[in-house]
Amino acid sequence: MGLWTRLRGRWGRSGRRLRATAHQRFGYHDLRPGQQEAMTHLLNGRDVLLVMPTGGGKSAVYQVPALLLDGPAIVVSPLIALQRDQVTGLLEADAGGAVAVNSTTSVAAGLEKVTAGDATFVFLSPEQLAKPDVVERLAQARPSLIAIDEAHCVSSWGHDFRPDYLRLGKVIERLGHPPVVAMTATAAPNVREEIVDVLGLIEPAQIVRGFDRPNISLEVRRFVRAEDKSRALAEYAASSEGLGLVYVATRKETEEYAAELTGRGRRAEPYHGGMRATERSRVHDLFSRGEVDTVVATSAFGMGIDRPNVRYVLHAEPPESPDAYYQEIGRAGRDGAPAAAVLFYRQEDLGLRRFFTGGRADGELLLRVATLVRRHAGTVPAGELAALLEVSTSYLTRLVNLLERAGALSVTTTGDLRYASTGLTPERAAARAVEQDEARRRVDDSRIDMMRAYAETRGCRRRFLLEYFGEPYAPGRCDACDICSSDDAPEPMPARGGEGFPVQAKVTHKMWGPGTVMSREPDRITVLFDSVGYKTLSLAAVGDVLVHDLAPASGRSQLHQD
Repeated sequence: MGLWTRLRGRWGRSGRRLRATAHQRFGYHDLRPGQQEAMTHLLNGRDVLLVMPTGGGKSAVYQVPALLLDGPAIVVSPLIALQRDQVTGLLEADAGGAVAVNSTTSVAAGLEKVTAGDATFVFLSPEQLAKPDVVERLAQARPSLIAIDEAHCVSSWGHDFRPDYLRLGKVIERLGHPPVVAMTATAAPNVREEIVDVLGLIEPAQIVRGFDRPNISLEVRRFVRAEDKSRALAEYAASSEGLGLVYVATRKETEEYAAELTGRGRRAEPYHGGMRATERSRVHDLFSRGEVDTVVATSAFGMGIDRPNVRYVLHAEPPESPDAYYQEIGRAGRDGAPAAAVLFYRQEDLGLRRFFTGGRADGELLLRVATLVRRHAGTVPAGELAALLEVSTSYLTRLVNLLERAGALSVTTTGDLRYASTGLTPERAAARAVEQDEARRRVDDSRIDMMRAYAETRGCRRRFLLEYFGEPYAPGRCDACDICSSDDAPEPMPARGGEGFPVQAKVTHKMWGPGTVMSREPDRITVLFDSVGYKTLSLAAVGDVLVHDLAPASGRSQLHQD
C-alpha cells in the first residue's frame, strides 16, 4: 500500500469521526468548507492557521476535535463576555465540561476543575496566561490542543495589536506544544506570516477561506461639510429597517448620535470604553436580545458581537485601516440575508485617525528600562520595575516588547526580565527599539492611506478590499457596491497574465526593499512592503526602481485558498 493511499485512508476515517461527532454533539448536519480540513489537521497533531469570514464557524473547528482527544482544550479569548457565551453554549450542548478562568470568577476553583479532569474546555484571556502559576497548573493537565481566537492581535502589523498576545508563543511551548489552531477573520498576508512566527507554529496548514461577503453591499457617501454628513447618517439610520450599528470615532459622538436617533423614534443606545461596566453590560444584553434598534459605538463595541440579523453597519468616520473596517462591517448579515455597509466620508476625518494612531515610544524611558535591567544581576520582576518607573504594567509591557524585539531583553517563564548577553548597550538597544516603533508608525500611516484609497477609488470596492487581503478577484462587476451599481460604472479591468507586475508577485524596491503586489489597476499597482507598509505606485514610473524577486520563497507554510 502506497503512502498516498494510507494517508487518504487515515483522512477518510478522521473525517467520518469528525462528522459523526459534529452531528451527535452539536447537531451539525454538514461541515462548512475549511472546517473539516482544519479539524482533520488538528486531530492528526498539526498546527493550523485558520482565516475564515466572520460567522463562518471557527469555534466548531476546535470544539469538535477536542471531544475526540484526551486532555482539556485551552481556548484563548480576549473578552470575558465572549468566554461566558462560549461556556454557556457548550454546557447547553452537553459537549463536555467547560469553565472560564478570569477575573470575574474564582481562578483557583476554575483551575481545580481543569486539573481534576472535569472540564473539556477552559477559556482564558492572554492576561491570565501571563501568570506563571496559571500556566503551571494547566501544564499539569496535559492539554490536548490550544485554540487562539482573534489571532490577528498577535501581530504588530495588525489593526488590533495587543502586547499580551506576544507571550503566547512561550506559553504554547510551556504547555508542551499540543496542536494549535490560530483563528481570525481578518489577516492580510503579512499579518499571517507574523502570527506563524510569533506563536512559533510548526509548519502549519494555512487554511484561508474567502474574505468575500457578497450579501453585504458596499457604499461610500462623500461630503464636504461635517454637518451635512452628520445629518445624512442620522437620516439613514432613522429610516432603515432592522438592527443596526453606527461606528464613530469619539465618545462624545456616541452620545450625540444616540440622542439624535432617539429623538427620531429609534431605540438607540451609546456604547464606549469610558462607560461603567454595568452600563456596557446593559447595552450588550439589549443588543443580544434584540431590544434595541441601533447601537452607536466606538470600536470598543467589537469582538464577541454575535447577532446574525444586523442589517446595516454605518461609519461616521473611516477607521484606521481596511482591516478594522472589514472586521466591523463583518458584523452585518451573518444570517446570509442582504445587509449594507456605508461609510460617510470626509477627507478631513483621516486627520483624526492619524492623531489616534500617534503616541511614539518614549526613547528616554526605553533607555531607563534597558539600563536598570542591565545593572541588576539576574532577573528583575516586571511589577517592581513598573512601580519604580511609575508607569502602568501595560505601558511597561509595550516598552519591554520593543526592547525584546531589539534583542536587548528576554522574559523568563515567570514573567521576570533579564538583559540579553548579546553585547548590545542600553543606548543602542533603546535606539533600535525607537527605530522599530517608527517602522510600525509608517505601517500604520500606510494603512490609513489605504483606507483613503478605498473611500476614493473609482473601481469596484469589493475588489479593492479582497485584493487588500491578498485574495484575487475575478474581473467583472460585483453589482453589490455603489461603483459597480452606478450607471457610469467603469469597464472591468481585464485579467492580467504574467506581464508587468501581477497580483501576488514578489518584488524588490531600491529604497523600500522586498514587497508583494496586492492589487493592480491599468495604470498603477499597490505593493505591501515589509519596511514601510502599503504604497501605490504608477506603472509608468516603477521600471527603474522596482524589480521582480524571482527567488523561490523558502520556509513558507502550506497555503490553501478558495
